[in-house]
Amino acid sequence: MTENIKKIQLHELHVALGAKMTPFAGYDMPVRYSSDMEEHHTVRNGVGVFDVSHMGEFMVTGPAALELIQKVSSNDASKLVSGQAQYSCLTNEKGGIVDDLIVYKFDNEKYMLVVNASNIEKDWDWINQHNTMKADLKNISDSISLFAVQGPKAIEAVQSLTPLNLNDIKFYHFAVEEFAGIKDVIISGTGYTGAGGFEIYVRNEDAEKVWKAIFEAGKDYAIKPIGLGARDTLRVEMGYCLYGNDINDDTSPIEAGLGWITKFNKEFINSENLKKQKEVGVERKLVGFKMEEKGIPRAHYPIVNMAGETIGEVTSGTLSPSLGIGVGLGYVKTAYSIPGSEIKISVRNKNIKAIVSKPPFTKA
Repeated sequence: MTENIKKIQLHELHVALGAKMTPFAGYDMPVRYSSDMEEHHTVRNGVGVFDVSHMGEFMVTGPAALELIQKVSSNDASKLVSGQAQYSCLTNEKGGIVDDLIVYKFDNEKYMLVVNASNIEKDWDWINQHNTMKADLKNISDSISLFAVQGPKAIEAVQSLTPLNLNDIKFYHFAVEEFAGIKDVIISGTGYTGAGGFEIYVRNEDAEKVWKAIFEAGKDYAIKPIGLGARDTLRVEMGYCLYGNDINDDTSPIEAGLGWITKFNKEFINSENLKKQKEVGVERKLVGFKMEEKGIPRAHYPIVNMAGETIGEVTSGTLSPSLGIGVGLGYVKTAYSIPGSEIKISVRNKNIKAIVSKPPFTKA
């Protein structure tokens, strides 16, 4: 299997920086450089950089671009203006989620879809399968590197690298501008940490120059490289879904609390059934919870009610570095989904008290 693991463009650079590398979503990725705790606090309180070049990017262009995106995705991409991005998901025919993704609109005939690394091939096949309107599709995943500069000091750290006023980039908006002396870099006000910052899309051949320029520009702000370990604790604190854990081919966006990206003013794959779900209700819902007693929740731990009856399962969980307590996400029977509901998490056969709590668990 190991010979099939892909390497991101800056693999050797991360090894030289002392990163612990681990296979993730088909790629050899930096999981940590120092400690997850230290890296987590660096992003929450200062600025850190993730190399997330494993993510997939598809260009959708031509007169039929929007029509295809509207058909395969749950959100309403017709509402986008040029320079705006949108969180959405690809739905399947049985009510589940093929993937969650971000749709970027450059103009009326040019869009970019950013998908999860583990689903690049699956998503590509799915979108092509439904491209009856013959939009132009191009998979550019292997030629693009992606750096997430995250944290409250992100703007100060990298402003010197671009003529663009980074304060002008609103949340979920982007610009194509010169960055670190490289033309046509996508600078996006997105991220997966809830700590603010940008995601920088560059061509692979420019990746090393841009990475080094970011660290040179940010040295006075104690900028550090950050691994996937801290990325996970940061996103769990915010209650952000991770594909394969909290959402998958068998979870509907309504169950997953993603009704806000599921728009029924248009038709998309399985929209009729999902609309019924929204109207009638679902039997289980994805909730956030905080541990009331000492214990760390982990994926697949059973969730039980106060009588000890199984009512669901943890999908993501961690010890929150910001709060010092266990927090997590999991599916429970709908009756237990109301914030404030008391539940218990089975941690190594011991039922530990928790309370249903609406994320984010901490404000960045």
